[in-house]
Order: sequence, then C-alpha cells, then structure tokens
Amino acid sequence: MRRKLSVALAAAALMATVVPAASAEASETLEWGACPKGVEGPRLECSTLKVPLDYRDPDGKQIEIAVSRLASENPARRRGVLLTNPGGPGGEGLGYPALLAGSGLPQEVLDSYDLIGFDPRGVAHSTPVTCELTPEQQARGAFSSYAETAADVTREADYARTIARQCATSPTAQMLPHTTTANTARDMERIRVALGEPKISYLGASYGTYLGAAYASMFPDRGDRIVLDSNLGPGGYDYTAMRGFARGMEDRFPDFADYAAAHPEYGLGTTPERVTAKFFDLAKRLDATPVHGVNGLAFRGVTFEYLYADASFPTLAKTWQLLDTNQPLPEQPSTDHDNTMSARLYVVCGDSRWPDSVGDYQHATAVDRVKYPMLGGSTANIGPCAFWPKQRPEPPVHIGNRGPSNVLMVQNERDPGTPLTGARALRQAFGQRARLVTADQGGHGVYPWGKNTCVNDAATEFLTAGQRPAHDLACTAESGK
Repeated sequence: MRRKLSVALAAAALMATVVPAASAEASETLEWGACPKGVEGPRLECSTLKVPLDYRDPDGKQIEIAVSRLASENPARRRGVLLTNPGGPGGEGLGYPALLAGSGLPQEVLDSYDLIGFDPRGVAHSTPVTCELTPEQQARGAFSSYAETAADVTREADYARTIARQCATSPTAQMLPHTTTANTARDMERIRVALGEPKISYLGASYGTYLGAAYASMFPDRGDRIVLDSNLGPGGYDYTAMRGFARGMEDRFPDFADYAAAHPEYGLGTTPERVTAKFFDLAKRLDATPVHGVNGLAFRGVTFEYLYADASFPTLAKTWQLLDTNQPLPEQPSTDHDNTMSARLYVVCGDSRWPDSVGDYQHATAVDRVKYPMLGGSTANIGPCAFWPKQRPEPPVHIGNRGPSNVLMVQNERDPGTPLTGARALRQAFGQRARLVTADQGGHGVYPWGKNTCVNDAATEFLTAGQRPAHDLACTAESGK
C-alpha cells in the first residue's frame, strides 16, 4: 500500500514539475480571424492554438485547440480576459461568448472583459475524438438502462463493454489517456500564455465548474476572479456524481409535479402525488411496450432533461400527454452526436477510476432503486467506464484549499444535473478560498440565465469589482436577499 501511494505521489509531483516548464515554453500567439462555419455571433473572432497531446512530452505530438474571442468594446476595460466554459464534458464552447452576450450577461461585465471561449481538447473544432458510435448507440443517450434486477445489470455490462472496446480501438484511441480535465486545464494555461495575460478570470457552468476548480488548484497563482455556476463535487464527473443524478431528479421533480397539477388540461393528475404516480405508470408501461419508438429509458431521459429549466415544463407536460395517449412525439431533426458523446466518455472515464465489478453495480442499483426510484436503477447501473483501459498517466486533480480566496460559487437548491450536495462538498474542499451563494429555486444554471437578482448581483459585483459576500449567502426564490 505504501509503495502504491509513493508511486502515485511521485507521479503527481512529476506532473507538477513538468507543467510549469511546458507553460513557460509556450510562445505561440493567437491570430484572430473568421470562425468556423456554424460558429456565429456578432464580432466573434476565432483562432487555433497548438498544445501537446501529452504534457509529459511537451515537444512531442501536438493537437489543436480552437479558441474564440468577443472583445470588449470599452477601451477602458478593467484588464484581462474572462475565459468561459458551458459544461459537458463534450460540450462545444467556441460560440459560448456570443451566447452569453446575447443571453443577459450584464453590460458592465461585457465592458470589463474580453470574453474567451474554446472547444476543449477532443471536441468539435479542437482535434476531435470518436468512439464511432452508431446512430442506434447515440440514441440511447448518456444513461444506462434502468436495472430492475441483478440480471439487468449483467445484460447492460455486455453493451457497456462493447462501447468501451469501440473507444479503445477507434482511430483516435491514442488520445484516450490524454483527454482529461487536468490536460484541459493545462490547455487553458496555454491559452493564457498565448493571450499574453498575467492572469485569467473564469466563468464556468456545470462540468465547467470542475474544470475551473481544477485550473484553480493546478495554477492557483494564475487565476484572478473565478465564478463557478451549478457545481459538481470535488471528484468531478465520477461514479458518485453519476449516481447523484438520481438524487437531483428527486430534488427537482416536485417543481414539475406542482406545475402539471396546476394545469389539468394535460391530464396528468390534479395533485402532485397523482402526477408522480403518472411518472411511474408511464415508465412501467413504456418499459414493457414502447410508444412509437419511445421506451422507458428514453422517457426517463427526456423527463430528466426537461427538468433543467422551468421554461421547459410545458413541453415536458405535452410530451407526457402524447405518450400517455399513445401518440407519436414531434419528429426531431437527425443529428450526429458521436463526437459529443465520445468526448464525454473520454473525459468521464479517463478522469477517475470507476468500479469494475459487475457485482458492485448490482449492489448499487439495488440500493438506489429504493432510495431514488425515479432514476436510481439507471444512474447506478454499469457503463463503459467500468471497462475502460487501466492506463492512467496521473491521478485525479486534488481540489483543495491552497491558493487565494478568489472563488465564487453560485447554485440552485434544486438542481437536477448538479445537486446541491455536490456544491456543498466542493465548497468544503475549497475552504476559505470560496464563497457559496445559493438560490431557493430549481433548474440547472443560475448566472446569468436566471432572474434571481440576489445571485446575479453577487456574481456581477465579484466579476466587476472583485467583491464577494463576506460569508456564504442564501437567496430567496426570484428575489433579493
């Protein structure tokens, strides 16, 4: 045990010594020009940056990172840049600055910073990865099937093993061990150097909170003002976070049940209890007999997805109504999600070790089916990460309290995608480096999308004036303090 621990610490120390040297050697500058087709936004400019595939070999094979800039129109901008990430992993970020600007990011923030976006390594315009997922595999989504029995877990293991094998033998398999959050944080450091900035500020959402936390931990003296919105725990998207989706759905679902009960025109039940019963009824029926291709897995998945925003409740209620009456759902345009889903697997499975025993997942599903019956049998079920290649160039990033007090976390109390429990764990890991501002509301994503002036004002004040609340702050719903 001591020898294994020593080896792990030595590896961590090796990476710590390699990275600053690699950063210092990065002399490439960014030449701004037109953005790739499909990446749009007024005044948005794009460029590319070469970075090492393997930071242990900084002069070896290079890959490309696509970077964007929405320059401030205020000549007296405060200083520096605001690097952004919309989440994922697997999510494109090149167009995110324009999206933020068009979706309510306060003008004083736009005046204060150049907004910087980027597609993380492996994603879209940044040397993309693939698992060569078929349309049928893509249609299954990110969740495993709902396991009602131990035998269901065993069957799912065969599918999970197939996906893992495809990733490990794909044309981009050489990127497998290097497409991690730690290396994406190192890419962010290379972007900082290429921009010629002594420090960078950061605004990241969802998975972007873990990426920001990793950067703040790996490069504590290079971060200026760091805002993390809708927070993962300090382990990132590990198996604990995957199981946490079930907790998140249970936290958030009552908001939708209240909405559906208040709108009897959908016929889903006149009380929250009856709407909840309708969920289990529909899930059971669709598991047994899909309606126009929609099975129980898809039903649970779409319900979870539409819980992300109150504005999606009418669409979710209509979807339930159509399925309940055996009608087809509106046809959706066909889209290739291979890169998005593959990049997600590369990062999620590469960042940390997942249980590799089928028995572990059988036990976990038995526990979570009872604890969180809406989704627990799915999110605790086995997935491709159980069969991922064992090679790990380094241990996961340790999120700790060493560094400046320059982190502001904002969080909805009833967030399905990143439950409050994870945010509290990350806040504890950061110690006095962070402040946590919570909002008594549901949904995934707080700043700047929501209307909670208490949260929005706290984040804007920090980004523009550098002032955080003196203590953690609890905001009431859709209100001030």
